[in-house]
Amino acid sequence: MHRGDPSLPADPPRRLTVALVGNPNTGKTTLFNALSGMRQRVGNYPGVTVETKKGRLQIAGRMFELIDLPGTYSLAPRSPDEMLAVDVILGQQVGEARPDVVVSIVDASNLERNLYLTTQLLELGVPVVLALNMIDIAEGQGLRIDVDRLSRQLGLPVVAIQANKGRGLEQLRAAIAATALAGAGGRPRPETPAEPTVHGDGALPPCPTFPPAFEQEVEALHQRLGPSVPRFLVRRLLLDVGGHIEKRWTDRQSPNGAAVSRDELAAARQRLAEAGCPVPAVEARTRYGWIRAALAGCVVRPAQRPVSWTDRIDRVLTHPLWGTLVFAAVMFLIFQSIFYWARPLMDLIDAGRTWLTDLVIASWERPGPLRSLVTDGILAGVGSVLIFLPQIMILFLFIAMLEDCGYMARAAFLMDKLMSRCGLSGKSFIPMLSSLACAVPGIMATRVIENRRDRLATVLVAPLMSCSARLPVYVLMIGAFLTEGHPPWVPGLTMFTMYLIGLVTAPVMALLLKRTLLRGETPVFVLEMPLYKWPSLRTVLRRMTDAAWAFVYRAGTIILACMIVVWALLYFPTTDAEGRRYEERIARLERLDPQTPEVAAEVRRLHGEWKARSLLGRVGRAIEPVVRPLGWDWRLGMAALASFPAREVVVGTLGIIYDVGDVDPGEIAETPDVRQTELGQALLAAEWDGQPGRKVFTVPVALSVMVFFALCCQCASTLATIYRETRHWFWPAFTFTYMTLLAYVGAWGVYQVGSWWLGT
Repeated sequence: MHRGDPSLPADPPRRLTVALVGNPNTGKTTLFNALSGMRQRVGNYPGVTVETKKGRLQIAGRMFELIDLPGTYSLAPRSPDEMLAVDVILGQQVGEARPDVVVSIVDASNLERNLYLTTQLLELGVPVVLALNMIDIAEGQGLRIDVDRLSRQLGLPVVAIQANKGRGLEQLRAAIAATALAGAGGRPRPETPAEPTVHGDGALPPCPTFPPAFEQEVEALHQRLGPSVPRFLVRRLLLDVGGHIEKRWTDRQSPNGAAVSRDELAAARQRLAEAGCPVPAVEARTRYGWIRAALAGCVVRPAQRPVSWTDRIDRVLTHPLWGTLVFAAVMFLIFQSIFYWARPLMDLIDAGRTWLTDLVIASWERPGPLRSLVTDGILAGVGSVLIFLPQIMILFLFIAMLEDCGYMARAAFLMDKLMSRCGLSGKSFIPMLSSLACAVPGIMATRVIENRRDRLATVLVAPLMSCSARLPVYVLMIGAFLTEGHPPWVPGLTMFTMYLIGLVTAPVMALLLKRTLLRGETPVFVLEMPLYKWPSLRTVLRRMTDAAWAFVYRAGTIILACMIVVWALLYFPTTDAEGRRYEERIARLERLDPQTPEVAAEVRRLHGEWKARSLLGRVGRAIEPVVRPLGWDWRLGMAALASFPAREVVVGTLGIIYDVGDVDPGEIAETPDVRQTELGQALLAAEWDGQPGRKVFTVPVALSVMVFFALCCQCASTLATIYRETRHWFWPAFTFTYMTLLAYVGAWGVYQVGSWWLGT
């Protein structure tokens, strides 16, 4: 028997792959959602930090794999992230088959600008289908596009669609299927045509043809690098001065072992300049010339451009004064929603965690490590993950709405001048502002930043903004040590200063990062102002739920693991110096009468003694020489270590260490007079071990603690989210290290200067 034997079952047809490519704000994601429905997933390729989405598309009973590549203005890669689309389409991405067809999504109202990317796709040797999206907006501007003639002149299928309304999607599916099946059985489009080909109304090459002098230099480089290197990449090597391909192939060898020196490239570019083909201007001249020829006779424009609602609204929203006031109001609304509107849902989640914990304790009467693991490790860890969900969902609800309606581009435009002074773009402002409520959703919001270095710099400095978790620490220290005996303006000024530390330090660190670790050529800030439209409810809800699920599923596992580790360090060993189990002693006391002051005090004392004898307590004693220059004793050092999963844990840990019990940070934050609380009085009375009369907490110590927590990254949720966004452990480790060192130096300076100033 052989492969051609008719008695053998036929091999199942290979699943064909469709890649979606387009500029930002062309509705690419909306089209992807419309085509794939619920059959989609998010993933990352090795070596890149940007996300890609994959889905499935069924046409006439045939299943297609659908890939949504990151939005880009051109295929001139300047980083590994920007190289992703090129590698996928060329079939050079590990573990990914070369697409059978590429759908180029363009804004029908801005054809000339959007077709620039399409001309690059035509050179890659993969069949292309052109989707003219937002055709309704083009028609509203008085544009009339002859789709059939455009298809003939371009020599490829062209379909007019309105993705948010589902208009034209059936025709697009049919074009995708026909093109993919034809390409699977025939020959792919050549990378570079040898001679112009006649298409319908006139002579037009199937893709832009560069001047002969340029093609001669490309041919010479191609022969040098070998036939295994795609001609498109050779062309990009010559065109993209300082680009990713130049850095990759001049620093080390190309895939076939050949190499090109920077001097050789410089000489080739000099010869082109002398021949009247200067790089990179020759590319824009060639491509736009081809585009104008392709569009000739296909687009009819009105004699006078009509004034649209977008124009009228932009007169206000992009105005230096009125636009800034509107932006401030929008940001205030978002900030308030994250800070306050999420609170009832967060309280509900916390109440649910408390209820489950009480239920486990009531059902599991015998205390032991397993019960403690469930209540203090697993349930506490899950609760610390889920409690962020309301903030994340509300933030991404707003971001998705603002992006989909077109306002996000105006916000970036208004803030770009301010943010550019610290090396960032205007799109970094919203993530940094959101981090004032919580760094987790703020870091996740950096996905709106296309440039990798800007996105990474924003991720690394966002945790410096004082989030709501730091507030209980500020309130505790200010209320206990900076109210009585001080002018009435001191507490407010101190609180403002704590927030100001992050607002000043974050831009400075961003500038340092952009000039050192993330040094590189400053990208041109390209921003298109999309037309205003009503946001798609489906797109908004999907964006919100995707962000929530990604956090729970990926970052949540890391946070839970950290919580369990800290629980173990605080739980073991479980016996006192005489070998008696603390849990059993506490349980016996609680069975007597836990409401009796003497019993309650003894229970708190045992809890404090247990934590002091724990592994974490011993580590706290061991690091006392390290934290002593900050004015801290071992108890404060231990509390700082215990707060690694979440900063606000330090308040509860201090309560346990000082025999007050587990204090709710929320209650401290809402207490009008902290000095009258048990914890406040305990801190005021705390003394150094073996030094009666020497107080642990003074004004310089309180300031030192606040500055440390204003600058440190004691938050497993934040670090897990940084890993989730960067896909590399180096960046969360770097963030934790630099912020801890920054916090230590800041706390040391404040304590030393404060002690000298006050003579303590």
